[in-house]
Amino acid sequence: MLEYSYDARLVLASLAVALMAGFAGLSLLQGASGLPLTQRKLLVSMAAVCLGGGIWSMHFVAMLGMRLPIAFYYDALTTLISALVAILIVGLALLILHFGERNGRRILLAGLVIGCGIPAMHYIGMSGMQICQPVYSASGVVMALGASIGLSTAAVAVAYARRGSRNILLGTLGFGLAVFAVHFIAMRGTEFISLQTGETAVTWMSNEVLAFGVTLSVFVISGAFLLTGASFAQASGGQTEPSAESVEQTGDPEITEPRKVPTPESAMRIPFEKDGRTQFVNPSDVAAVRAEGHYTMLYVGDEKLFCPWSITEAVSRLPDDLFLRVHRSYLVNRTFVSGFERRKDSGVCFFDGVGALSKVPVSRARLAEVREALGI
Repeated sequence: MLEYSYDARLVLASLAVALMAGFAGLSLLQGASGLPLTQRKLLVSMAAVCLGGGIWSMHFVAMLGMRLPIAFYYDALTTLISALVAILIVGLALLILHFGERNGRRILLAGLVIGCGIPAMHYIGMSGMQICQPVYSASGVVMALGASIGLSTAAVAVAYARRGSRNILLGTLGFGLAVFAVHFIAMRGTEFISLQTGETAVTWMSNEVLAFGVTLSVFVISGAFLLTGASFAQASGGQTEPSAESVEQTGDPEITEPRKVPTPESAMRIPFEKDGRTQFVNPSDVAAVRAEGHYTMLYVGDEKLFCPWSITEAVSRLPDDLFLRVHRSYLVNRTFVSGFERRKDSGVCFFDGVGALSKVPVSRARLAEVREALGI
């Protein structure tokens, strides 16, 4: 068996790559479920490339840091297949999360898929080694698979429990640690033997050639990280999407309302995107407006409709005598409110006859204003 060691600098670089890829992919998808189908497909594809490419890049950055007493090469086709497998498997998980009604079972399934995808990419990539052959222990494979499924499921659960900035950051940390930990757990259960061979095949890649490809991949991931980081910083002080369990919260700091701009009667219609077209709905038919990243969702009967307005623009355009700001992420049509309940320092507005919405949180900062507007 061959002894091997690691360059600590490349080990740390591999962790940084995994974290940057996780942040870029998860940030791209914030609010994606409310987008029109074509835009959602594009964002899911881009995120799959970021996350799957991040798994692949992390693995090979770490492998470039591995020092063996003999020269070794990689089969080019196998190395490419390992990257495509990672992207496709992550893409499948994102399809589960962003197409169809998201629930606990879908989140668990997506975490399971990613958890299987990370070690699959690892072992396919390792199988491409030439001259030096990896030998795996059964316990190492089982531990790597178990750690991957557990850490990946936890990361997805955190990132999608509530699509806010804090959850995306925690999900990024979970994803990065999952990819990083699985690699080194798997490597701990791996030994290497030297194979006698004649001449080098033309499809083999040296570490130098691989380093060029990995550097290019990391450059793309770093660019995506910087671009998503810029938009994330702008949105981080804004809206989050509360989960059903978060309505019993202590509230948010008061936010100064934008000045109302007089608009003609024709402007008092709210645009939304559906079936590839921009359509309009009367404000009186909208039960509530919820912030979704830089956009909003409209609750109309049994439907949730994607609106290109931000929550700030909705506040400035919609009439005060109809809509009431109850939370930094919510506007409600007071005519649809069927009940109110005080929850410690906050509250909850209830809705009947609105299939897409049953309750909305009221923040502590707006509690008095909401009670006065509702006459209670």
